[in-house]
Amino acid sequence: MHRIRTALSTSFPALASRDFAIFWVGHLLSLIGTAMQNTAQPLLAYRLSGRPFDLGLIGFALTLPTFFLALPGGVLIEHWDKRKTIIILQIVMMLDAFILAYLTLSGTIQIWQIIALALVLGIATAFEITARQAMLIELVGRASLPNAIALQSTAFNVARVLGPSFTAVLLLAFPKNGEGWIFLLNGISFITIIIGLLFVHTRYKENLAPVTKSLFNEMLDGQKYIARTASVGMIILLAAIMGLFAFPISQQIPVLSKDILAAINDTKTSVDTRNSALYTAQGVGALIAAFMIVINNSERWRGTRLILGEAFFIIGLLGLALVHSLWPALILIAFMGWGSVTQLATMNTLLQLQIPNELRGRVFSVYLWALQGVAPIGSLLIGWMTQQWGLSTTATICGLTCLITMGSIQVFRPGVRKSEG
Repeated sequence: MHRIRTALSTSFPALASRDFAIFWVGHLLSLIGTAMQNTAQPLLAYRLSGRPFDLGLIGFALTLPTFFLALPGGVLIEHWDKRKTIIILQIVMMLDAFILAYLTLSGTIQIWQIIALALVLGIATAFEITARQAMLIELVGRASLPNAIALQSTAFNVARVLGPSFTAVLLLAFPKNGEGWIFLLNGISFITIIIGLLFVHTRYKENLAPVTKSLFNEMLDGQKYIARTASVGMIILLAAIMGLFAFPISQQIPVLSKDILAAINDTKTSVDTRNSALYTAQGVGALIAAFMIVINNSERWRGTRLILGEAFFIIGLLGLALVHSLWPALILIAFMGWGSVTQLATMNTLLQLQIPNELRGRVFSVYLWALQGVAPIGSLLIGWMTQQWGLSTTATICGLTCLITMGSIQVFRPGVRKSEG
């Protein structure tokens, strides 16, 4: 056992921290429940209304709070105990899932209720993501931070593989109200991370920053740092492009599974299975990317990995415009999963390694705002485009937009691939 622990500590230094290991396991179990809900909820919503725009509207409600709350939230997080903050927010998210489960199992669920609960979840998430990312360094220290980021990404993507697979099984086992049972299990899964956080100690925690300036002036300090640190600014710009034109496409997977890949004599079961397979393929690609980064997250390869992540995502996105059968769609979705995680994990690492601790919450909140704060606009835009012109045309427009903008940044601002810290 000692040899195993020694080997794990050598290969995965973040796991040498007892506190991070406890947090990681609880977070993994919770993420599996979240991935199950993320697979079942769009399918339920699309079956209730049949409108791609409603899928975009749900994404809009989920990410809208980030637009308003991420920037002030980044300042506030620096003055709050991050562990206690995450516990409170996880409880809110758990209750949100239980309410969604009750409404679905009782047969009273409506589109507006899904949208309202997505809004509540978005409010909690706007603070929770920044607090969780800022807490990592308090669990493992700066030296093991890149490995902690990679392992957290791995947990997220293991969940993206297992979640849709479990969802498919439950939807087959409970064809009438399987979504409700999935939402219930997600609510229960939050208990694991809440319990884990109760036993975690933030051993590398620094004293909470004293309040010496107004909220606006503290936010302004973060903006000034970004303005004078070109590599950070370019990473945030890339995040905004992804949040607006790239990631909201995944909200339209039910359209792909039900309409574009439709087969003769389709049944609800066949559509559900196809939908879960697409989400699983996305998760498999993402998981492969996460494992690759865990195995080798050296500074030497980060710039190359960022370019490859962008390329694979764009190839997958443009390919969706041409696909009409399941197996090519699965491969393209896997490409997009690999590309998205490769980009995000690399950008996260580049960003966190150069942000000074006293500005960590403020700068990361701007990154989160760029990635998810603009996503409400992207969700509505892509939902409207899909409803008006179809998913194939939307994928072409978004793919070309990403190719031109991201390619230009890589060519004219190569410093984005390097850390200045």
